Amino acid sequence: MSKKELNDDDKAHVAEVFDEDVAPRLMIMHARAGNINCDFAGAEYKNWVVEFRSTRFGFEIVDFEYDEDSRSFELAPRLLIKEITGNV
Repeated sequence: MSKKELNDDDKAHVAEVFDEDVAPRLMIMHARAGNINCDFAGAEYKNWVVEFRSTRFGFEIVDFEYDEDSRSFELAPRLLIKEITGNV
């Protein structure tokens, strides 16, 4: 992977992890748009940032940006579905 360029497989991997792990947390936080460090997808993506925005059904990644000064932060832990819905 080039320092300044992600290939399609890298972008797909980041998007998949974003959709499965990060987006649900952003929904709980009532996020609408923003930028977030890609460290959530693995250490090799720690200098990458995604720009995201809300859509009718969740979030979409708008852009990827390389930023050596970017830092990650901990998102709130994912709530279990049963905690949200009350179903066991």
